[in-house]
Amino acid sequence: MEIVAFLLLVTMTLLFLFLRPVTELERVRAKGELVVATRIGNTTYQPWGNGTSGFEYDLASAFAEHLGVELRILVPDRFEAILPLVSAGRADMAAAGITITRPRLSQVRFGPRYMQVTEQLIYRSGGHRPESLADLDGRRILVVAGSSHAATLAQLQPLYPGLQWEAVVDATPEDLLRQVWEGEAELTVVDSMELAATLRFFPELRVALELSEPRPLAWAFKRNADSTLLKEAEVFFEQIREDGRLEQILERYFGHVEVLDYAGILTFMRRIQDRLGRFEPLFREAAEAHDMDWRLLAAISYQESHWDPRAISHTGVRGLMMLTRATAGQLGIQDRTDPRKSVFGGAEYFTHLRERLPDDIQEPDRTWMALAAYNVGLGHFYDARRITRAQGGDPDRWVDVMDHLPLLSQPQWHRQTRYGYARGWEPVHYVQNIRSFYDILTWLNGSHETPDEAPPPPPPRRGIAPLEILPPGL
Repeated sequence: MEIVAFLLLVTMTLLFLFLRPVTELERVRAKGELVVATRIGNTTYQPWGNGTSGFEYDLASAFAEHLGVELRILVPDRFEAILPLVSAGRADMAAAGITITRPRLSQVRFGPRYMQVTEQLIYRSGGHRPESLADLDGRRILVVAGSSHAATLAQLQPLYPGLQWEAVVDATPEDLLRQVWEGEAELTVVDSMELAATLRFFPELRVALELSEPRPLAWAFKRNADSTLLKEAEVFFEQIREDGRLEQILERYFGHVEVLDYAGILTFMRRIQDRLGRFEPLFREAAEAHDMDWRLLAAISYQESHWDPRAISHTGVRGLMMLTRATAGQLGIQDRTDPRKSVFGGAEYFTHLRERLPDDIQEPDRTWMALAAYNVGLGHFYDARRITRAQGGDPDRWVDVMDHLPLLSQPQWHRQTRYGYARGWEPVHYVQNIRSFYDILTWLNGSHETPDEAPPPPPPRRGIAPLEILPPGL
């Protein structure tokens, strides 16, 4: 009798396991991939010649790694097709800088909120700035079709009957910002995050009006599915908030976007026109010889000398790469004002610094830390890493070391270090400026040709499936 009861129990258990519905989380893990719908843009997803980048992409990649599966990206031909992909089950989720709005809540369910944005009306400096919503009567406003911006304008129209806009299909926020900057359009509406990430490229753009209160961004999940995948996303975000990875990814994409002021960006753009062409072949040759991106080498040189081979500082460093006498001597360089010797010497010195950093430091943090060492010296940089560790930070993350570098100028800290006082705030500005210059050069050169090298990649992920571009007519 006991044997019969045992067999019956086993049978019932197996029936339960085989007959119960498979959860969303189990389904994703069983197929071995997470399918994510997104859009191409500065803040979402950017496929490069030999790599990928993007804030949303990095988050989705980390979530796929958390689940133990590969990531597959779907990019529909228009923004308004993203949520229907999720609703139809063709994508497991959407990660595309999507704000939570009431109409969207009827289509999908939203996961954890990870950032807030406001909707901003943008115009170009020198044009007629709208002073109020009433001042928009008859003005042409471009918005991305299917975006929350179009819905916001539709809600405002009963109060302002003269309000008109054009919903552009197959456009990105960057496309519309570029049209306003080039004078092809008068006004557009974008999220504050999009403007912040793009302003370095279009410095004359200005915010005319805020059209909304701050709204949260979140991932979108299928509405009529169980909540297991969404719940796991909540666990994931709680983990990356606690271990600092979310802060690190935010800093990677937005930590340096507001460092340069308007005048600095315009000066840089002018120098690209009147100076870069003379030295670009040299930057390319030296970068190839030392296995680095020529645009990064050019950005370092601009920060150092503004591409002036005769530049000299009050401390005696000189040339395109502003080499010290001691560094030049180590590299066998006698004439620091010789452009070729200076650029090749600077590339060799930077590569040497990057190679000497501990193996645990991953890209892109490794590049940012090598830049800091190029500016402040490797000894002072190691002092900052020790302070970071003593303060409970991670000495292998740029976002943590960056916060502690300024302490090298404070007596209570530099007295405890091996190499003593340093202007610790200087390498922070130095690195952040170079990152902005590098972004601009990458954008300008990447717009018309395949980049020689993608921007410094994030830490290695599990296998990433190729980009899948969906055909029109979704």
